[in-house]
Amino acid sequence: MSLRDRLRDDLTAAMRSGDAFRRDTLRLAWNAVYSAEKRERRPLEDDEVAAVLAREVRTRRESVEAFRAGGREDLARPEEAAIEIVSGYLPRAPSEDELRALVAEAIAATGASSPRDIGRVMGWLAPRTRGRADGRVVSGLVAEALAGSGAADPGAAVRGGGDEPR
Repeated sequence: MSLRDRLRDDLTAAMRSGDAFRRDTLRLAWNAVYSAEKRERRPLEDDEVAAVLAREVRTRRESVEAFRAGGREDLARPEEAAIEIVSGYLPRAPSEDELRALVAEAIAATGASSPRDIGRVMGWLAPRTRGRADGRVVSGLVAEALAGSGAADPGAAVRGGGDEPR
């Protein structure tokens, strides 16, 4: 059963069971998937559905941060509960060690040697981590790995990347 079908079936089950909060949360997630399908003019594949759901989770996390910053814990709690529901449809997020191994594989596969190559590495990683890992975390790990390998960059001083005064 596809992720899309599972989401639709769970929405139907929530409607029948009378669980209003779950129904409303799944309905919002389904509407996001449906809108993306209408934009693309085709049914989405599982990885695309996961990306839409990951975007929904990210939006809700930002809402939680904003509510907490504004002292509105009463609004943050339902958003966190909705995050738990939608996160249940996402694939398991890789651990930091698994991400580091994937970053190392990407650097080797792309031949990246300096921080200038971050775009090429992220291009290789994006389809492999989409919907599974936060892009900011992946980007940070890539930048960290490339900064370590970019320390011996012979052109750094010419481009002004060194610590010497100008």
